[in-house]
Amino acid sequence: MRYDITFIGHMCRDEVTPFGGERYVQAGSALLCGAMVAPRAGARTAAVTRMDPADDALLDPLRALGVDCVVTPCPVTTFARVVHPSENVDERRLYVMRDPGPFTLADLPAGLRAGIIHLAGISDHEFTLDFIRDLHGAGYALSLDFQSFVRHVGPDREILFRDVPAKREIAALLTVAKLDVVEAEILTGTRDLPAAARTIAGWGAREVLITEQAGVTLVADGAVLQQAFTNRTQVGRTGRGDTTISAYLARRRAHGPAESLRFAAALVSLKMEKPGPFTGTLAEVEARMAGATA
Repeated sequence: MRYDITFIGHMCRDEVTPFGGERYVQAGSALLCGAMVAPRAGARTAAVTRMDPADDALLDPLRALGVDCVVTPCPVTTFARVVHPSENVDERRLYVMRDPGPFTLADLPAGLRAGIIHLAGISDHEFTLDFIRDLHGAGYALSLDFQSFVRHVGPDREILFRDVPAKREIAALLTVAKLDVVEAEILTGTRDLPAAARTIAGWGAREVLITEQAGVTLVADGAVLQQAFTNRTQVGRTGRGDTTISAYLARRRAHGPAESLRFAAALVSLKMEKPGPFTGTLAEVEARMAGATA
């Protein structure tokens, strides 16, 4: 059971209401958006999730790509609502209407070996600090989307964005930390993305990747790198960050930070031009990379 990347997170159905557009429902979650990318980029991939077995068909797109799926049966599958109240695609109201609760080491398959584990959560109902400590203590290299801690499920199930008291300890346990501009400002107090990324790297994360509407910022090996997105529309905005980090991790296995960043920005630019997870090809990504460089 040896994988390049193992994704852990809830499967989800997203009800998306775009600004000025028609409401639609799609299979979603950070897990799905990420795990759909990695095998297309050549990474041997596993997905570990908690969900209602009645919704097992949600995993069919992953299995079709050769992703090994490990499911802990639960009474419910996560259901989320995403509302865009303005033309600014980074302005969203999020609701997690139901979820199957947090992961423990018992959810992992016995004998799991992973080049890196990416914790792909959409709220604070998926991972605990103890779980991250346990994974780190077991010797796994870890990547984490900080939305898994910044996003708190409120009393009415709306997501509330809050600082994370244990943020420094969490960052110190990570090989890669992923955030968006909103989460970066909440954790560091600044929207200056190079400064925010350097701050989080100073807490101990080896590499820090932050997305925003215009592009992505990376701190790796002490250097700040930035890459613009080249998408022509925003119809596939949902899942932007999940796609970016997955593409980056997959490419990073055999390439340096700068090349991996270029690859991730090109791939997610293509993804944002269509709703749902990325379904393109490496040839399309390479063509977009060449166009961005020209």
